[in-house]
Amino acid sequence: MEDSNLPTLVRLSIGGKKFCTTIDTLTRREPDSMLAAVFSSRHTVYQDSEKGYVFVDRDGKHFRHILNWLRDGVVPTLTDSEYSELIREAEYYQLLDLSLVDFSFACLKNVFFSRANLQCAKFRDVDAVGSNFHNATLRECEFTGANLRGALLAGANLQSANLQEC
Repeated sequence: MEDSNLPTLVRLSIGGKKFCTTIDTLTRREPDSMLAAVFSSRHTVYQDSEKGYVFVDRDGKHFRHILNWLRDGVVPTLTDSEYSELIREAEYYQLLDLSLVDFSFACLKNVFFSRANLQCAKFRDVDAVGSNFHNATLRECEFTGANLRGALLAGANLQSANLQEC
């Protein structure tokens, strides 16, 4: 029995880790992302002929966090190195709208945020030494107490950003 109102399920194998989600989850929050492009009928998707999984050649360790962020916009509390890894995965999937993410108190040394849309993100008391914010959207971000020594901010939109005590 088919019901056209049911969401279309997608089976993913991310580096061998299996995930099941909906096309709506992959396309709604970030319509310009690589995931949205792949699963919105703009590209041909190749599935495993036996089990129907779409394989993505990436480490699946953080993909559950990517999916949860796509579902509800929440990033969990992670260790400093896990934040860096998650950001790297978000960049790969072109999930550049990380607005309202709270990075407060994290160690984000040498993290690549170039061209990311981080509007309204919280960076309170972060250690972002040497991080690259080149051409990033940092409007209304909270950087109070952040260590930005050696960080590249050239071309970044810092309109209404709070940089007190940096």
